[in-house]
Amino acid sequence: MSTRSNLVCLAAALCLGLAACDGAKVDGNGSGGAPGSGGATSSTGGAPGSGGATSTGGTTGTPDAAATGGAGGAARDAGSDTAGPGSGGAPGSGGHATGGASGAGGARDAGSDTAAQPPITIWIAGDSTVATGTAPCPIGWGGLFKPFFNNQVTVTNSAVAGRSVRTWLYFPELTMDATGECILPLDANGNPQIQPHWQAMLTGMKAGDYLFIQFGINDSDPTCDRHVGLDAFKASYGVMAQAAQARGAHPVFLTPVSSIACSGNVPVATRGGYVPATMQAGTQFGVPVIDLNKLSVALYTQRGFCPIPGGDVSATTTGPVGDFFCDDHTHFSATGAPDVAALVANAVRAQLPALAAYMK
Repeated sequence: MSTRSNLVCLAAALCLGLAACDGAKVDGNGSGGAPGSGGATSSTGGAPGSGGATSTGGTTGTPDAAATGGAGGAARDAGSDTAGPGSGGAPGSGGHATGGASGAGGARDAGSDTAAQPPITIWIAGDSTVATGTAPCPIGWGGLFKPFFNNQVTVTNSAVAGRSVRTWLYFPELTMDATGECILPLDANGNPQIQPHWQAMLTGMKAGDYLFIQFGINDSDPTCDRHVGLDAFKASYGVMAQAAQARGAHPVFLTPVSSIACSGNVPVATRGGYVPATMQAGTQFGVPVIDLNKLSVALYTQRGFCPIPGGDVSATTTGPVGDFFCDDHTHFSATGAPDVAALVANAVRAQLPALAAYMK
């Protein structure tokens, strides 16, 4: 046999004995392997790559039975790298080697990648227990809500201190009508004139957003302009919920957070009929309700806030109650407010799975 024939046979035998030339793909975000070395006879695939930038396959040379390109990348570890698919192998060198196949990325870690989530806004309407406030007192939970969510979530806290649900929505007069509700001035179309912060929500709210609503603390005022009866309270919640739903947003009602009040050594709930009224409005309008009233009383019990020395909270109250509340029984300090925000966040995790997917 001629020398040329011997070389051809040897090349064929080596080719048949080698593993497959192309690197296997792995779903996810690692990078492709380094280029394989081409040649006149045979070559081996490149080593696995690590996670990296978007994958681009290697260029392709003229096929040759003897030469191979780089192997695909190995799966990436389940860490926090979310940069995307890996890069493919470069062309094989020498001879007529085929370039490396596009590197397949490693599996993406579950949790830190938010690229597939559409951005949303959580809109918040409420009173002073929700309003951002000023340190050291009072601080509301709404201003501390954003840190529980990833960067796809914007929190717009439009809670205003001293408001009932109707003084937040409208411009009630100081005079009651025949039904015992404060008279609402009407616009040219015969509708109640609305507050700018509510108009801003109506303008900015989009499908997928959330609207959190918590009132019921100032609404029990017996006089106008803050007074709101229980039926008008539920109707006002319905107005807000239906406006959100019409825009594809998701309303969420919260029962009013309880003040600290004790019966001996036991904390007791406050806010009267506005707690069940919130629950009833949720049922009536098909809206989930976070029972912050119940959650706050349970927290006060856990912390052993009762009995309170002197019977109420004041500037001279010390200990855990004095740290948690301002110089009253209602508003939260810079120490207490984060714990109330955490109550709401934990309820979101338990009750609102679609929104919980945006949480850290």
